Amino acid sequence: MAEKNHRTSSRSPLIQDTFLSCLGSFLAFLLVRWLSEPIYGFTLHFLIYVGCALVLTVIGLLLSGSTRNLSPGASYWAGERLTLTILVKEAGLAVLMFTGKGGFTQPALIVLALVADALFSIALLLYPRLLISKIREEDEILKDLSDRPNALVFGDNEDAARYADQVKKTNRYNLLGLLSRRPEMDRKVIGDYIIYYVPDDEAMDALQWRLGGVDCILFPKGTSGPDGGEGGGESESEAPVRQGKMTAFGRFVKRSFDLVLSGLLLIIFSPLILICAIAVYLEDGSPVIYSQERVGQGGRPFRILKFRSMRRDAEAMGVPRLYTGENDPRLTRVGKFLRQHHLDELPQLWNVFRGDMSFIGYRPERQFYIDRIMAVNPRYRYLYQIRPGVTSYATLYNGYTDTLEKMLTRLDLDLYYLRNHSVWFDIRVLLLTFFSIAGGKKF
Repeated sequence: MAEKNHRTSSRSPLIQDTFLSCLGSFLAFLLVRWLSEPIYGFTLHFLIYVGCALVLTVIGLLLSGSTRNLSPGASYWAGERLTLTILVKEAGLAVLMFTGKGGFTQPALIVLALVADALFSIALLLYPRLLISKIREEDEILKDLSDRPNALVFGDNEDAARYADQVKKTNRYNLLGLLSRRPEMDRKVIGDYIIYYVPDDEAMDALQWRLGGVDCILFPKGTSGPDGGEGGGESESEAPVRQGKMTAFGRFVKRSFDLVLSGLLLIIFSPLILICAIAVYLEDGSPVIYSQERVGQGGRPFRILKFRSMRRDAEAMGVPRLYTGENDPRLTRVGKFLRQHHLDELPQLWNVFRGDMSFIGYRPERQFYIDRIMAVNPRYRYLYQIRPGVTSYATLYNGYTDTLEKMLTRLDLDLYYLRNHSVWFDIRVLLLTFFSIAGGKKF
């Protein structure tokens, strides 16, 4: 059975590469046909062309050695071998075309078909591999957030450190340090572990905020827990929140959708984007685009882009202030209009295209407000498993957040999305957002 599964997984990248190479030929032929005069016997020529592309791709994979590549991910070796495969295919197609079997008779159209075929094929072959490798890299970076609960070991002696070493070897927990009830042990180090002095629940809450959340406390055998009971187990706080039904393939589909749709919308809405930029500039000068640091996937900061809707001195005192609705005195007239119709967020299409954001996720916040949220609910850090979004499930039901209470409610909704999100969940949120905006709902 294991040998059979190995053979099946080995064939998968080869089937993937063959299919994508033929898809590139399919698109190239249709493109050149659209630019040319009608072709007599089009269907027959088309079948001959795609059939030859299939055969030549298989020959190219064999000659280049790509059949030895069993991984669907990207690598220099894979890119080099796949490029050789495409060269073999294009050489064979060139012979086919220039002997009059490909349907095109004009040399310029033949050259265009071969160039388009090569470009489509290379793009289609390399894109899935690059994205698969990116997903694997993200999985590795976010492993501690999604797979292992944050834990502290109760104790401030060598026995506690040895127990922590044993736990660390199991790779079940992300160990943050040791806990002590003795003030003189605060910030001391035993082995690889720092000791935190925690006299009461209030101090524990403060420590959770500093450490980004603690999911459980582990008690070595023979120790007394905080309640005086015998140790030898673990005291769970809230379980870590992990990603829901979104598989690796689902994330591949989601990122592909984000990339393609954001690219198309940037092109389609470019006249509207230009008009908005001119309107902002004519009313209040430059800068037209407002850039602000937010915290995204993996806890990494990025610059979110919006059309500037407030006066240039909106935060002149240097203290972040929440948006207080349509009557916020800092809004310009153009800015108020842009906010009402959600046009101020058009530049975020570039954030989505770059990969900083997704269309659906959680709304990214500034570190200033994240600190305030985590002081009350440190589980915000679990949102770092996914990309923030232009819109979110929470936005549909919670709207703009202008108070800490609303931020905490939004966090509960975001965590619900994290536990349950899938491709279909995202489609549902996207459609509901579209109908809400079309219906004039204010967020």
